[in-house]
This record gives sequence, C-alpha cells and structure tokens, in this order.
Amino acid sequence: MVWFRKGLRVHDNPALDLARRGAARVYPVFVLDPRYLRPDPDAPSPGSARAGVARVRFLLESLDDLDSRLRRLGSRLLLLRARDDVSDAVCAALKDWNIGKLYFESDTEPYALTRDMRVTDFAAASGIEVFSPVSHTLFDPAEIIEKNGCRTPLTYQSFLNIAGEPPAPLTEEYSVLPPIGDTGEYELFSVPKLEELGYGDISQEHVPPFRGGETEALKRMRESLQDKEWVAKFEKPKGDPSAFLKPATTVLSPYLKFGCLSSRYFYHCIQDVYRSTKTHTKPPVSLTGQLLWRDFFYTVSFGTPNFDHMKGNKICKQIPWRESEELFVAWRDGRTGYPWIDAIMIQLRKWGWMHHLARHSVACFLTRGDLFIHWEKGRDVFERLLIDSDWAINNGNWLWLSCSSFFYQYHRIYSPISFGKKYDPNGDYIRHFIPALKHMPKQYIYEPWTAPLSVQEKARCIIGKDYPKPVVDHAAASKECRDRMGEAYASNRPSGGDPVKGNKALNSRQRKIYEDAPDSSKSKHPKKSS
Repeated sequence: MVWFRKGLRVHDNPALDLARRGAARVYPVFVLDPRYLRPDPDAPSPGSARAGVARVRFLLESLDDLDSRLRRLGSRLLLLRARDDVSDAVCAALKDWNIGKLYFESDTEPYALTRDMRVTDFAAASGIEVFSPVSHTLFDPAEIIEKNGCRTPLTYQSFLNIAGEPPAPLTEEYSVLPPIGDTGEYELFSVPKLEELGYGDISQEHVPPFRGGETEALKRMRESLQDKEWVAKFEKPKGDPSAFLKPATTVLSPYLKFGCLSSRYFYHCIQDVYRSTKTHTKPPVSLTGQLLWRDFFYTVSFGTPNFDHMKGNKICKQIPWRESEELFVAWRDGRTGYPWIDAIMIQLRKWGWMHHLARHSVACFLTRGDLFIHWEKGRDVFERLLIDSDWAINNGNWLWLSCSSFFYQYHRIYSPISFGKKYDPNGDYIRHFIPALKHMPKQYIYEPWTAPLSVQEKARCIIGKDYPKPVVDHAAASKECRDRMGEAYASNRPSGGDPVKGNKALNSRQRKIYEDAPDSSKSKHPKKSS
C-alpha cells in the first residue's frame, strides 16, 4: 500500500517507485483528515478551523489531478475518510486488505510524527514491513543534525556547510502501475467538491488564480525556467511585492508544500539552467538558495522541540507581547487603516497567497513594527489561509520576522507607507484589492487619512466611514515597539524546560538527537551556535 500524504505526485516519488517494483498489486491511498476539513461555523471566514476554502480547494484539485495521473497508469487513487483519527483509518485498511508492505513519504511535522508512529507501531505488531523514504525535502533533516554532532544548525551558512549537494531525483518514467488489489466491500470515495464539505454559501468566495495538482506544478515550473536569464539573475530581495497580475516569483511554493512538485527535481532542473548560462546568482538569494532555505527551516524545526511556540522553545526570545483582540482582528481582516497592509491581508484572504516581501510587511506590522502582538497569532492566520502554508517554514519565518529568533535587528522596520510606495507609486495593487480607495489620488493612496475632506468626497471614500482611520500612529507605535523590544532583549530570558522529558511525540531518531546533543542552554545568542 502506498499512503499519500504530502507527496501528491507521480514523478520523483520513491514511496510509489519502491511499491511498484515486483508488486502484483498496489493500493494508492489518501485519507481525508477531519482535522483540516471539518467545517467550523466560528471560523473568521468559510472553511475549517485550520484551513480556509482557498487552501482546501487547492488540496482537492491536487487530489483530482493525482487520481487522473494514476488512472493513466492503469491505477487510481483510493480515497478514504477518517471519522476522527487518520491513523485509525490507515490501520483499518492495512488489516482489512491484508497488506504486507506499507510505503509512505517521511514527514517531520509533530502532528505527522505522532500519527505515523501509531501506524508504524500497528504495522510492526502486525508483521507489516514499512518503508518511509525522505523525499519531501532535499535532505534528511535527521542526517543533517547527526552530521553536525547532534547539534541543530541554527544559521543558514552552517546548514549549507553540512548539507553539501542534494541527491539526484528519480528520473525513470513508467507507463503502467500494478493493478489495484481487491478492496472488497470497503467504502471508497470520489474526490469531493468544495461545495459538498459543508462550509455554507461559498458562491461569493474568490477563486484563486493558482490551480492545484502535479500537472499544473510541472507546467508552471517549466514556464518559469524557460526564461534562463531571469533564473540566472534571480535575487529574492529584489522582487516586486505589488505585482499581482503576473507575480514576480514562480509561485511554486504551494506545489512544493503539497508535494505536487518534487523539491529535488526542481533543484536539479534549476541546475540544468545554470549550466547553460555564464553566470548566476548564489545562495542565499538565488532560486536554489530558496529551496535550501526551505530545507534549513525543516531541519531546525525537526531538531527544536516546541518550535511552533515561544514558551518552551530554547531558540526563541521570550518577549512580553501585547494582548489586544481589537488590533489583531483589524490586522487579520484588513482594516488597519494602512492601505498597503490591508491590501496584502485582503489578497491573502482571497487568493491564499501573496509575495514574500508582502508577507514581511504585514508580519512586521503585527509584531515588532507597530502593534506588538504575539507572532503566534499571526502564524495561525497564515497557517489557515495560505495555500502554501507549511508548518516548518511558516513558523520559521514568523520567528525570524518578529525578531524572536534567527534575525535580531529589530530596529529595522518595514514602513506601512513608504515600503509599498517605492514599488507601486500609483497604488494599483491597493486599488485592486481595496475598491473603496479606487478613486483616491495617488498622492494620498498610501495615507488616505491625510487627504482633505474635499478630496475624499470627490474620491467617494470618507475616511472613518468608507475606509477606516489608522488603528495606530506609525511613528509613535514603531518607536514604542523598538523600546519594548530593547527591554525584552536586555532581559534576555531564555526559555527553559527539558526538550525530551514528557514529550511523547518524539520519534526514536529525534529522541536520540535530543539526548545526545551537548547542553546549549547557556548559550545567550542562538545565532552563534552551529
């Protein structure tokens, strides 16, 4: 049985490749998880508690595409629905179908580790062989940490020094898979339509311009790599966050997140382009550098207990963030009164995606820039709404952008006014996502509260009525945030706690890493560790 989870693809899929070799029958299985799909009427927008409709739509499209590709190979996707725990559904199928071998892609997220241990424990007790190759990342995070003397590399450069060159992807193409085994009276499902999941009236929900699935992933990757000069000169900090009709990046992150595109295959395709050009940019800013950043965060998250929290996280600064539900909701719903910030949050709500520099802007604004609200609150919003929401990367970026870990120059703040203006002085991005400001003159589009009342009336947008006033004064708020961050840094209160004791979610490889790791609790600056 091949159990699909993140690797929703046929190309470079070691679990599928191993299963088909010498097998008379193969069961390709995906289990719909109520943890992510169960409707939540109290959620701030349609969807479940953990996933908005854009993210769910992308998943369903990816499953549809996977089923189509498997059918072309003489197979199909066997879709199961878990009533509560996915591991129960998998274990039941293993037993009922008399499975002898189970193949699935290794995962490092805590939820996945707990789920997978239940399945592997059941398999071991039932005499079922389990194969769990690493293929969602370029490298095996556990091997990276072990190579580093059981220390988690906490800087990008130290990670690169250890990692070396990633393994080559599987390139063999095959035209047929073994037939599916007998499923008896088992209840199997077709990929549901979004409207069937019970999210209420979603007829007015925006359909994002990014369709899920391996077919679309490979098409988008090939189109991106056709422009060899663009690939060779790519520098992440130089992208335009206001470009939305044609984003200034590949928009391949959601396909990597769901495993519709193999990161190893993408990496080596980029290398082919580099070999055909005279010069090209290097990590950390290059296109391959972005894939290596992805692996860096996967490795750090795997080797850091409580990585997704401030408390109990040894690499996270303990900062007394402000509690203000009113300010948080204004940020979440795109009602801060700062058009650049609000347009980004509205794009997130509608598309499930925005440019990485746009993410930087709104993350800084929420935390250390203006509102001084806990990064975990923003992390939860991104995790729910982003179609490329990835546990390791999302948490890593929020730790970074809040200056809680990795990056510590908290005085460098993104202006909610001037930062967007330098890319889009006319405010076209704002006008698109905030129709109320469509007719505001460009000299006021980033600060509409400064427009004279006569200008507001002519633009048919009265500030405080048709569009909100700023929730804070940026100049005063940013100064207060810098002062608070300075105080928090001065106190330098590291998080305590035993990383192993009481943590039942650790698998055997993680437990060995934590128990063998030298004591670094006295380190004052995690960036210096390697």
